[in-house]
Amino acid sequence: MKVFVRETGTYEGAEQYGGGALKFLYENPVGRILLGLAVSPVVSDIYAFFNSKASSAKKIPGFIKKYNIDMSEFEDREYGSFKDFFTRRFREGARSIDKDDNVLVAPADSKLLVYEIDSDLKMKIKGSTYTISELLGKYIDIKDYNGGYALVYRLCMDDCHRYCFVDDGVFLDHYGIKGKLHTVSSISKDYKIYKENTREISVMKTRNFDILIQIEVGALLVGRINNCYPKVFVRGDEKGFFEPGGSTIVILVNGDTVSIDEDIMKCSGAGVETKVKLGERVGKKK
Repeated sequence: MKVFVRETGTYEGAEQYGGGALKFLYENPVGRILLGLAVSPVVSDIYAFFNSKASSAKKIPGFIKKYNIDMSEFEDREYGSFKDFFTRRFREGARSIDKDDNVLVAPADSKLLVYEIDSDLKMKIKGSTYTISELLGKYIDIKDYNGGYALVYRLCMDDCHRYCFVDDGVFLDHYGIKGKLHTVSSISKDYKIYKENTREISVMKTRNFDILIQIEVGALLVGRINNCYPKVFVRGDEKGFFEPGGSTIVILVNGDTVSIDEDIMKCSGAGVETKVKLGERVGKKK
């Protein structure tokens, strides 16, 4: 896979963690037999248990080298386990949050694809068609999202898995949906992963962008999505984090309130993700 790097105007490769094993599970007949077990939250819990042990810390140096992670961007401390490392925080000043009220920012370091929501409140994500109701799992008045956008932020293994609030606001609703834990990659494109996967939904009234709906999607080997729910929140404050594994954040926006940056829309139209950083501009208020 290729992703567009805005800073340089160039493209770079994005390696899929455990790509060989995932390809076997999703594309091999024997692998598909094992897939039912692999996507069980129980397997994810076992994976989480071993990554919480002190002995798992030995994986950290090789992981940093393999994914070329710049550790100068993160807290300078010793990590007690792979989970401790995976949920690391940025050092102060490593990321700049755009504070312009007219700007919509990215919630996390990630790879972004934007999908338009059609008049039937459906969207196509990686070859599958989803209704917003399928993603949300229950009825919410979503008529205003006709002509809006679904911003799909894919967090890879090399990304920091902490994410922030994208504007000031308050919660109108929040709830969780239990499910399976498919990988969130192109390898699983034949599965409606966003409907099946474990996810957390937040409906938020924001100061600058009206009502935003944010969905955190758990992926294969992500046993937990950790969110906080303050009475009020401020753009750039930490909203939560994922435990080990690749993960995805979907934000639904009203097309009457937000326009997405042209370079991102152009890449998305070609099926190419754009590399973004936490707090970086991705759109603006209309």
